[in-house]
Amino acid sequence: MSLKALGARIFAKYIRKKINRWASDPIKTQERVFKTLIETAKNTAFGQDHNFKNIKSFSNFARHVPIRDYEELKSYVNRVVEGEENVLWPGKPLYFAKTSGTTSGAKYIPLTKESMPTHVKAARNAILCYIEETGKANFVDGSMIFLQGSPELTEQNGVKLGRLSGIVAHYVPKYLQKNRLPSWETNCIEDWEEKVDAVVEETVDKNMTIISGIPPWVQMYFERLQQKTNKTIGELFENFELFIYGGVNYEPYKNTFEKLIGRKVASIELYPASEGFFAFQDKQNEKGMLLQLDSGMFYEFIKADEFFEENPKRLSIGEVKTKVNYVMLVSTNAGLWAYNVGDTVMFTSTSPYRVVVSGRIKHFISAFGEHVISKEVEQALKDGSVASGVMINDFTVAPQVNPEDGDLPYHEWFIEFKEAPKDIETLAFAIDNSLRKQNSYYDDLIEGRILKTLKITTVPVGGFKNYMKSVGKLGGQNKLPRLSNDRNIADALSAAIDK
Repeated sequence: MSLKALGARIFAKYIRKKINRWASDPIKTQERVFKTLIETAKNTAFGQDHNFKNIKSFSNFARHVPIRDYEELKSYVNRVVEGEENVLWPGKPLYFAKTSGTTSGAKYIPLTKESMPTHVKAARNAILCYIEETGKANFVDGSMIFLQGSPELTEQNGVKLGRLSGIVAHYVPKYLQKNRLPSWETNCIEDWEEKVDAVVEETVDKNMTIISGIPPWVQMYFERLQQKTNKTIGELFENFELFIYGGVNYEPYKNTFEKLIGRKVASIELYPASEGFFAFQDKQNEKGMLLQLDSGMFYEFIKADEFFEENPKRLSIGEVKTKVNYVMLVSTNAGLWAYNVGDTVMFTSTSPYRVVVSGRIKHFISAFGEHVISKEVEQALKDGSVASGVMINDFTVAPQVNPEDGDLPYHEWFIEFKEAPKDIETLAFAIDNSLRKQNSYYDDLIEGRILKTLKITTVPVGGFKNYMKSVGKLGGQNKLPRLSNDRNIADALSAAIDK
């Protein structure tokens, strides 16, 4: 064992002990984080507007600070973006993580000198927990690849701006710099296909031991390697030890990955977001990811089925239970307050607190990381209908992850027309084009040939009504979901159409 691997094992034991200390005392840990956040931000514009000086408890906080999503916090964020100091958090942020917005364009999520280190430490600690648990550390001597966005940054009123993964690239520890791939120049390539080809060329003859990225993007990388070498990934990278992923459920891809690799490889799931690095898998044989309670984030939870009530009950960490679907709110040392990230989580354990991401509070499709929402598909269908002059009764959308013909996956649109269009391909193109303009993630997946353009399946007149009747939801307040992240509705419709 090398000195580097031995050092990693020693450091891993130290970090695991630190994690165990706060994880074994979760309520006091969160109380400490809460008090620090309130005290630090009491003189900011937000703190003054919400009476932080008199907030002494979580119940006080819940009374004074309403739940907000990005759109509802935007008036404060805009002031920060325009260069004003001491708005949501003391001073100015170090960065803005620019992400795709849901209703009004791009979102600018602040990252501060207090919050930025937590993003880096969480990813590091995930690997160290694996080392401590398994005793395996030789992979630290090999090459590691992190498929991510460009690290090139722009500037907005004195604050650097970029994608989160690109910002984090600036914080790779020095002891990993020599092992890390791809090169800075390759990481800066914007065209995804060109970038993947460059990554293949840089890594094909290297001793790759850790590979990290969103599953569909990594799958494309693996396929290009296989095409170039006619070898499985396991043959090509004999010491490939660990696959690290986040953002997309790995399960639909697992069988494909194992076939591409030629053997099973250990994996670690991460739960990162621009708003915070919320959790990571700390045990190989435990379901769920360890919630980061000591990372400058105070968590609240609302039962998902109560979320849209007028005054839903807000719960602290000590009040949650396993097997209940919760909407997660965060207040952070980047200046987000009672912020609705939009995710729903379910606790798999409360000793320690581990979660799985169960979905989004609103209907969505994100089988490939595209984060398509109802508003976007409704607008896209409207645009397509206007362009082609068709009239539509109803519709729903679902991902097709594993097409029978072995072609690229796609979004399948089930549409019931009043009259079938003369040119369904033109309609599909118009809808797809509108969706790509609205959603940069979806556009990236089409451009990167991870997805092909959408497919329309015509539903016979009355088909949706019959479906709703068959599931006991015809009439009343029941609504057909406009989109789903699974194929439960899609498969039922397909079966009915094929009869």
